[in-house]
Amino acid sequence: MSELLDAFAIAGKAFFGFQAIFFALLAIGINVHFGYTGLLNFGQIAFAMLGGFGIAISVSMWGLPFWVGVIVGVAAAVVLALLLGLPTLRLRADYLSIVTIAAAEGLRLLFRSVSATPVTGGTRGLSAFNADFINLAPWDPAGRHQILGTSWSGGELWVALVGWLLVIVSSLLVWQLMRSPWGRVVKAIREDEDAVRALGKNVYAYKMQALVLGGVIGAFGGMVYAVATGSAIPDQYQNANTFLAYAALILGGAARVLGPVIGSMLLLFILQFADTGLRALIDNGVIPEALLSSTDVAQIRFVLVGLGLMLLLVFRPQGIFGDRREVMLDAR
Repeated sequence: MSELLDAFAIAGKAFFGFQAIFFALLAIGINVHFGYTGLLNFGQIAFAMLGGFGIAISVSMWGLPFWVGVIVGVAAAVVLALLLGLPTLRLRADYLSIVTIAAAEGLRLLFRSVSATPVTGGTRGLSAFNADFINLAPWDPAGRHQILGTSWSGGELWVALVGWLLVIVSSLLVWQLMRSPWGRVVKAIREDEDAVRALGKNVYAYKMQALVLGGVIGAFGGMVYAVATGSAIPDQYQNANTFLAYAALILGGAARVLGPVIGSMLLLFILQFADTGLRALIDNGVIPEALLSSTDVAQIRFVLVGLGLMLLLVFRPQGIFGDRREVMLDAR
């Protein structure tokens, strides 16, 4: 029983940790794309990678201040959104999905290639670029703090505080935008873009603006991840993370401001609790080693999450906070 309580406490730390922030920001960006505008972006992790490497390259390789690295990461995300959107947003929705997933994987392979090693560090990536940010903490970054049975360093608390502030600001921004005339237009585009075009609106421009906005929010997620880990490695930014962000969005509810945030927190809690809890049950002999070994837990937890999502889509496809009508995408 004590091991399960420890697993619950560790999962509680994941509930508020930097990975939950990372997926929340990715999912908020996807919510702008898919939930509100109806854009199928399967390469959100590419924006996160540019955000993380924007800081890492600027500080480690170019010797620029940390805040300049943030600007570089945001600018790179805007450029990527324009490069992806210009040739595809006038076409059917599935063209954007194909281009984005290919671009994300292509960028990852480019960043880890031998030719890019002098700039990106190749497969080893870059490190030692987050000191200026961590030192801004109003408390000792190296100190330890006990919170709800878990141990946090001062640096972890600082990253979590700033990260959740970014989540709150992003959520408030999306909430205000979707209540504005701009938001009503993009939601109308999701429902029937031909009708919006017939009313004289520039559908292409609105789609591009939504793609840029969601991409920049995703880039901030990549920045939080890079700063929290103190490293930027291309293989950290794999396409699987995009689909986990979609899972968080579906879990919380698409086209809802709190949907991606609560969904990300619950997803990380479930993954961590499944990992730690199953290991505790195996160590105590509750689950026979012959049935499930500790080495299999890392894969089994994703199987359990997948089964849970399948049941969710069957019995409540709109997610926890969502509306069933919001997931009926007119992908033309």
